[in-house]
Amino acid sequence: MKERRMNNLGLKILAFLVAVMLWLTVVNIDDPITDQTYNNIPVSVINAEVLSKSHKTYQIVDDTQTVNVTVRAKRSTLSRIRMEDIVAVADMKELALESQIPIKVIVKGYEYKDAYSNTKNLQIKMEDEETKKFPIVPKTTGTVRDGYVLGTVEADPEKVSIRGPKSVINKISGVEATVNVSGLYKDALLRSELVLYDQDNNEIDQKLLSNNLGTMGVEIYVQILKTKSVPIEFDTSYIKAERGYEFTNIIYEPQEVRVSGEKKVLKQVSKLQIPAEALRMEGLTESTEKIVDITPYLPKDLQLAEENAGSVVVSILVERDGTKTYEVTVGSITVENLVEDLAMNYKTVDALEVQVRGPKHLLESLDMSGAVSIDLKKLDKPGRYTVPVDVKLPSECMLEKQVKVEIELKEYD
Repeated sequence: MKERRMNNLGLKILAFLVAVMLWLTVVNIDDPITDQTYNNIPVSVINAEVLSKSHKTYQIVDDTQTVNVTVRAKRSTLSRIRMEDIVAVADMKELALESQIPIKVIVKGYEYKDAYSNTKNLQIKMEDEETKKFPIVPKTTGTVRDGYVLGTVEADPEKVSIRGPKSVINKISGVEATVNVSGLYKDALLRSELVLYDQDNNEIDQKLLSNNLGTMGVEIYVQILKTKSVPIEFDTSYIKAERGYEFTNIIYEPQEVRVSGEKKVLKQVSKLQIPAEALRMEGLTESTEKIVDITPYLPKDLQLAEENAGSVVVSILVERDGTKTYEVTVGSITVENLVEDLAMNYKTVDALEVQVRGPKHLLESLDMSGAVSIDLKKLDKPGRYTVPVDVKLPSECMLEKQVKVEIELKEYD
C-alpha cells in the first residue's frame, strides 16, 4: 500500500499544480497589477517630412504637446519606471481630418499591461511653410580682463535662414547670439546658440522651426583690444579776444582719455593732439565754455575705450586788458615832415603821459624808445598848433586816450 502511494504519478502532478497555483496566488497578492499616472510627458511628432512635399507645416494647438500618461503594470515594475522611459509619439502619416494625430505610448525596457495618454489625439493646425533670412545680432555678457576692452564682435555667418510655419516666422523680429567674454584678454572665437525674439522681446519657441545652421549654432568672433591713457593737448592759436581783452589760458576736463587699439599702434601714441580748428573762436570779451568732441581727432586704428568719453569740457579764460602809463619826454619824440623854412618848438617841457591798454605780459616788456612821433606834413605856416601824437604799439595793445602835444612853428630869423 505504501508503495502504491509513492508511485502514484497523478497525485504528484496534482500536488505540483496546487503548489504553482498557491505560489501565483501569493505573488499576485504581494505584487498586484495596478496603474500609475505620469504627468507632462512630451509628445514627439515623427514623419513630419511628409508635409514638406506640399510646402505645408503645422502648429500644435490646445496645449496637447504634453500629455499625462497612465501605465498599467505590476507594482514592482511601476516603481522602477521613470518619466524618461515613457515615449509619446504622434505619427504624421496617421493624420486625420488635417487636425488630429493619434498618440501612441510606449514604455521602453519594461513589461506592462497597458499604457495610454489622457489625450488621445495631438491637435494640430495646418498652415503654409515659409523661409526667411534674418541678420544675427551678436551679444556679449561679462567683463573682459582689466586693461582691455571689447573691439569688434561679429557673427559668422552674419545671417541665418529660418524655416517654419508662416505665422511663427512672421513673429520673428530679431535673432541674437550671446557669448560670455568674462576674463578674456585676447581675440577669441566662441560658439553660441540662436535665440529668437518677437516685437515685444519675448523669446520664441523654436520647436517647430529649423535653420540652415543645424545644431552647431553660430560662431562669434570677439576682438579684444589693449587700452592706454594718453594726455590731451589743445592748439589754441585760433582763439582770439576782442581788442581791449586778453585770452589768457584754457582749462579742460578730462585732461587725459583712455584709448584702445592693437598693442603696436598704442606704442606709437604718447598724446592726443587736438587741432586749432576745434577751438576756433573770435571776438571774445568774457570767459567762455565749449564742449569739444575729440572722437574725430583720434589717430587711425584707435578708438575710445569708453564709448561716451569723447566729450571734453573746455573753459576759455578771457580777461580785460590792463593799463600802464609811460612817461615820454618831448625830446624823444620823432618829428616827421617839418617844412625846411620853419623851426619848431614845444610849448611844454613836461613829459607826456602815454596810457596804454593791453595784455599784461606785453605791457611789462613794451619799450617806447622810437615809438612816439608827430607828423607835421599839413602844417606849412608859422603858428601855434596842437598836434596828435602817434604811438606805434603791438596789435594787441591800444591807447587808453589820445595824446596831443602843443608846438609852435616859426620862420627862421
